[in-house]
Amino acid sequence: MKPSFKRLAIDTATDHLYLSVIIDDQEKGNVWVIGNQDHSVRIMPLMEELLQAEGLKLQDLDEVIVGVGPGSYTGVRIGVSIAKMIGYLNSCQVSKVSSLALLASSSQAERIVPFLDARRGNAFLATFHQQNHLLQRIQPDVLENVEHYLSQLKSPIDIVKVGKPDILKVLRSGLTEVVENVHELVPEYLQITEAERHLRAQ
Repeated sequence: MKPSFKRLAIDTATDHLYLSVIIDDQEKGNVWVIGNQDHSVRIMPLMEELLQAEGLKLQDLDEVIVGVGPGSYTGVRIGVSIAKMIGYLNSCQVSKVSSLALLASSSQAERIVPFLDARRGNAFLATFHQQNHLLQRIQPDVLENVEHYLSQLKSPIDIVKVGKPDILKVLRSGLTEVVENVHELVPEYLQITEAERHLRAQ
């Protein structure tokens, strides 16, 4: 019998802590809970509980998928650090995915803009098109002035600020990327775009 392929997905870039266990092509369990700036405290107990429910240990994992941001500076670092630790100590594959792609996967709309507030009129944003429950990236992740970004888009769009990721949709859509060297995995914090710099200079 072919051995099952066991994955753990992690995202700590938003106010919600997200974990998922995927075995072959089925999501066996997940956690999606709002935090109180305490992802670092809650993640390991929740991860252990989730794995134990499927009779798994970290050593059993074949792949860890981690949301690398953009999002909360501290939050993103937590998930990336844990994924690197698991990958290195257990010699398992590590893949990265945009935290905005994970957020977009929660929507059923055709045109989707995942939105994470970055204050002062700015946000982390991207644009996706969805067809037949598959996501295609249209615009890259950016940190930009919200009004300027949205003014460039045609309606209707679904602006998604909160949503539970659909990890199977993300996997089917090919939105993850294998990390060749786990030591080189870093969060995607993003920088202010040229458009935002121009607006600030006015």
